[in-house]
Amino acid sequence: MATTTAEAETRQRLLRNVKKEVKQIMEEAVTRKFVHEDSSHIVSFCAAVEACVLHGLKRRAAGFLRSNKIAALFTKVGKSFPPAEDLCRKAQELELVFESKRSQSLSYSESSRKMPKVPNFSPQAVRYVWIHTALIEKVLDKIVLYLVENSSKFYEKEAILMDPVDGPILASLLVGPCALEYTKMKTADHFWTDPSADELVQRHRIHSGHCRQDSPTKRPALCIQKRHSSSSMDERPSPSPSARDYVESLHQNSRATLLFGKNNVLVQPRDDMEAIPGYLSLHQTADCMTLKWTPNQLMNGSVGDLDYEKSVYWDYAMTIRLEEIVYLHCHQQVDCGGTVVLVSQDGIQRPPIRFPRGGHLLQFLSCLENGLLPHGQLDPPLWSQRGKGKVFPKLKKRCPQGSSDSVSDKEEEEATDYVFRIIFPNSHSDFVTVTHTSHLSLGTVLLARSLSLNSRRLWPHKRQTLVMPMRHCSCPGGPPSSPEPSLAPELIDQGANMWHPTPRKSSCSSCSQSSFSDGAPPNGCNHERAPLKLLCDNMKNQIISRAFYGWLAYCRHLSTVRTHLSGLVNHTIVEPDLPGDAYGGLTTEVWQKFLQDCNSVHLLWSECVPALLQAYEEKELLRLVYFGGVEPSLRKEVWPFLLGHYQFGMSEAERKEVDEQMRACYEQTMSEWLGCEAIVRQREKEQHAVALAKCSSGTSMDSTTQRIMHRDSTISNESSQSCSSDRQRDSRLQSDSSSSTQQELLDMYTLNLHRIDKDVQRCDRNYWYFTPANLEKLRNIMCSYIWQHLEIGYVQGMCDLLAPLLVILDDEAMAFSCFTELMKRMNQNFPHGGAMDTHFANMRSLIQILDAELFELMHQNGDYTHFYFCYRWFLLDFKRELVYDDVFAVWEVIWAAKCVSSSHFVLFIALALVEIYRDIILENNMDFTDIIKFFNEMAEHHNIKQILTQARDLVCKVQTLIENK
Repeated sequence: MATTTAEAETRQRLLRNVKKEVKQIMEEAVTRKFVHEDSSHIVSFCAAVEACVLHGLKRRAAGFLRSNKIAALFTKVGKSFPPAEDLCRKAQELELVFESKRSQSLSYSESSRKMPKVPNFSPQAVRYVWIHTALIEKVLDKIVLYLVENSSKFYEKEAILMDPVDGPILASLLVGPCALEYTKMKTADHFWTDPSADELVQRHRIHSGHCRQDSPTKRPALCIQKRHSSSSMDERPSPSPSARDYVESLHQNSRATLLFGKNNVLVQPRDDMEAIPGYLSLHQTADCMTLKWTPNQLMNGSVGDLDYEKSVYWDYAMTIRLEEIVYLHCHQQVDCGGTVVLVSQDGIQRPPIRFPRGGHLLQFLSCLENGLLPHGQLDPPLWSQRGKGKVFPKLKKRCPQGSSDSVSDKEEEEATDYVFRIIFPNSHSDFVTVTHTSHLSLGTVLLARSLSLNSRRLWPHKRQTLVMPMRHCSCPGGPPSSPEPSLAPELIDQGANMWHPTPRKSSCSSCSQSSFSDGAPPNGCNHERAPLKLLCDNMKNQIISRAFYGWLAYCRHLSTVRTHLSGLVNHTIVEPDLPGDAYGGLTTEVWQKFLQDCNSVHLLWSECVPALLQAYEEKELLRLVYFGGVEPSLRKEVWPFLLGHYQFGMSEAERKEVDEQMRACYEQTMSEWLGCEAIVRQREKEQHAVALAKCSSGTSMDSTTQRIMHRDSTISNESSQSCSSDRQRDSRLQSDSSSSTQQELLDMYTLNLHRIDKDVQRCDRNYWYFTPANLEKLRNIMCSYIWQHLEIGYVQGMCDLLAPLLVILDDEAMAFSCFTELMKRMNQNFPHGGAMDTHFANMRSLIQILDAELFELMHQNGDYTHFYFCYRWFLLDFKRELVYDDVFAVWEVIWAAKCVSSSHFVLFIALALVEIYRDIILENNMDFTDIIKFFNEMAEHHNIKQILTQARDLVCKVQTLIENK
């Protein structure tokens, strides 16, 4: 017995491995749209299949002394099975090619004429070449099926292929992978790689011809999760790129188990149309059970992508969570196989579901009951009858009292309509118990359930059981006799004391007939009026309470969002079209008028009035730059204003004065660091000469070294005194007589000088502007800035920030001043500052609130919500992501946005970059490595107008959300 159990476990383990690998391949084929024949999933699949095929193989079944048992087995099968014969020939040719490559006995050029070119297989793929070739040739499932049908010739009795159940299952599992088309390499020398970013973008354009439904200008959903939905509208899949995924989810997959499936099930979505056929399926996941109905028109794979996703039939598709359903009304009819009406917790009836003939209704209920176990059940349960399986409960119709007719015909006695309830005995909700009846009204069902819920809310310490009022139903031929409602006496008494309804004529036929005999007053129904009043008032209270708490949760969430994001945007929303059209940008006409006004004001007005005019003009100009940019011919004049070199409102004379001061400062700084550089170059030259002399002579050079070092120190002092006698940096060299301090200063500057030289030579070498002369200007500006900021030093990337400024301004002193102003903000992004972590945290908050779906994908696929892939974006203000003309446009908008919309506008540009490609990221299920590769390949290929428009819309979206408009 122990041996048999161990063998069964081995077979199940082998079968599970194959199932897992098949699932991986099929999911990859769906999500990636392709599978490469040399992917790791294929290799793992071949290994799992080979283990099953070789399990329990007879020693002599494949041949004597064969090292490759799979080759021997397939060769023997090929003698009597033609598909295996063709496979053997191809596999042997491949083996010969592999062998010739290993042995190098034949030249590749000669053998390639006679043998087919093959991919550069990995060693693992070569090991399973027979299984791999059978898979690619789509005969693996046929060969395995042949082995199953003739297993007694090849296998021992404990083999998996000998098992009457596991063997056919294994053969069936291989049908799917054998039906796929696998991607091949272009040549034998090229390794297969993931599709490029450009290819992903092209695929997205082909497969999605629609726009996103949620406009950035609309207020975003706050994603408040409802525990108990009371919506009367059926959930349906949105017509998006996930439409294909929805149809694929109707089948068995790794996330949900398919419990029941039936096509041609009729549903009438609207009253003004006829019932349409569709596919009904019941799915079970770890969390819940879901019922889906999809019109047959959406299941047709021949429909084009655009028509397919925009089809009106998506309005009719239903996705119903069974946890929201309380009752199932089942009606057996002669003309069809039966109808089911689902009733949710709030009493809303779903459209009737009509099954075709053939017992499918009972089969659906049986699958539903099995899926509910062990945590839930149908009440009452289906009966198990020997020979028939599950059958409906035997409920007989109640015969009128006094009838002398004998009950002989069972078909007339048995009920044809049923009401089932879904209950969860272990849950905390005690709903009303429902008995089955052929004429049970929905109002009675909801009344009893609401009474039970409300009684528990009013008296939580007295949990009562309520049975449906079924006796003396007014309709003829009603249900069988059942107990009266077992309401607790306290409930009835307290209800009667709390409400005193006015006497009215009872609508209950049973009370009107027997009220006098029971001693009840003739003008009313005591056991109905108080519970009805209790029900109505409590339902009203529940509705008000639910609305209040929903509103309260929304307000609390909104308050948290407003507090957290309020510092990222300006609170005043600047409209793009007031006054005038701002999308035209800052033109030459507007700029010349502004300069003329500044000069006129300074000549004619007092000092207080220009300040007011300056504030107004600056605001208007920045608004134009923010929405439309600067005309390219004006950038050289406007950028110094945007960066702070000039102040808005300065006259021409004031601007000239600022230029002269800055030029003098720049020249002074250059003379200081050039003197220091001369010392550094001389020292390096002499040290290099000493090193060469030491290597050539091989003798001790201690005395010579000391003499040269003494001379170096003397030169340093003399050079410092002569080059910068009365300047600030020279005082740093002369004030301290300690040679160690001078040496430390020289070493620090030498290190930065080498870094600058290295980066300057590599900076945008392909751009037309950077000739050797202009590269020298770039180096001068960078060395001057570092000389003034030695405590910070040069960090890689600073040249990237300086280069666009020099291209536009083409003036060393002006570029130096503007770069100094720019670095006041950008310095904090480098490692010595702490702004980068703040950018990542703000980016995380923005995406989490504005695009929860994308944030969830990032969190699940390796959790790259740290947003490290945005590091280069924030460090260089997107300079490496865009071509130069686009860099100019983006930078001037960032500078203007500080006063117009947000001082953190770079966050919204980064968010716009992610949002524009969000559908591609979701479709391809990208992880951290994928998204870095994607954006690296997309560098300099972005549509900057679209990105800036999206970024401005996102700012407005956050501003609107904060103001709660």
